[in-house]
Amino acid sequence: MSARRIIGIDVAPIGRARLTGTERYALEIVTALLALPQASEVEWRLYQRDGQAQARIVAAAPQSATAPNVAFVTLGGGRLWTHRRLGREAAQRPPSVLFVPAHVLPVALPGRTLPPAVVTLHDVGFQTVAEGHTRRQRAYLAWSTRDALRRAAAIIVPSRATAADLEQHFGAPPGKLHVVHEAAAPPPPADAAAEARVRTRLNLRRPYALFVGSIQPRKNLVRLAQAYARLHAAGLADFDLVLAGGDGWKAQPIHAAIAALGLPQQIHLPGYLPEPERAALLQGARLFCYPSLAEGFGLPLLEAHHVGVPVMTSNNSSLPEVAGEGALLVDPTDVDALAQAMLRLSRDEALRARLIAAGHENIKRFSWQKAAAETYSVLEAATGYVRLR
Repeated sequence: MSARRIIGIDVAPIGRARLTGTERYALEIVTALLALPQASEVEWRLYQRDGQAQARIVAAAPQSATAPNVAFVTLGGGRLWTHRRLGREAAQRPPSVLFVPAHVLPVALPGRTLPPAVVTLHDVGFQTVAEGHTRRQRAYLAWSTRDALRRAAAIIVPSRATAADLEQHFGAPPGKLHVVHEAAAPPPPADAAAEARVRTRLNLRRPYALFVGSIQPRKNLVRLAQAYARLHAAGLADFDLVLAGGDGWKAQPIHAAIAALGLPQQIHLPGYLPEPERAALLQGARLFCYPSLAEGFGLPLLEAHHVGVPVMTSNNSSLPEVAGEGALLVDPTDVDALAQAMLRLSRDEALRARLIAAGHENIKRFSWQKAAAETYSVLEAATGYVRLR
């Protein structure tokens, strides 16, 4: 690429108060892109609402993020930021290509011409698990997905499963879709004292099964809690269950359903945890449970593989693709199957050892450096695409 070419990136998600799946992806892919050897060949414009995104990116990649060819462009806040702020800036001072790592392209208002764009579509869970979103959210996400498929130069998806969903539900042209697997950095190591502190704070006196993610219908937590309750009723649950994550859409009915099981000392819902506590909790888990009804990728699986915790996950969407041989796969709608899987992973030492070893092998397939190199190639190819209208 010519040194005069400019890659613009929407980094606003990185500045949000809480980093969940999409925000973590944006942070990791941006810092990995800036660290590529070829990153010095282009100029980078990173569009943000305020300075929070810049602070996080610089903290993660202090050398590459402060290079002279990296500029942070602060556009302020407000509603419809993507369309009003980012869209106006990209039209008035267009980069060679605009990369949007979180689903929604700016609209092209009358008189505007936007640069060629690449957008990451993480999943179509709003289509396959309708109860996971409000009606308004589903309508907006369906519109933005169709709009991206129509106007973007290229679409990045995190899995073959997501690509297949886009082809099936939206008629996506296969030639526009580029599968770029995500990765998971090893969680920061936690020593015994850190593990003890988080156990004490959460009142965890026994081994525990762990889920990490938003408390929302798509994560299937009511069935997971019901499965645990069946083990408890049968006298087989010699471990607790921890459901760690901030509240998402329809969280309150989930809390109510779990509370109705009557196991407040055994089923723990600590809410959103800061990264050091989350890492310590994961490192100390007896098993990791991720029985989602649909996922575009599933980063928590790889995080569990990194720290040697055996994994149970669903046999649907991208999860078998990501887990490889490193997880016990179950039907997430079968409560008895979930219970039996938890029981096996808590007691079967041979199975645990096999899955831990397979998990360590599985993570070798994924790296943010590889993802960044593949993303850079997509961005490079897109610079010759027609501008958006």
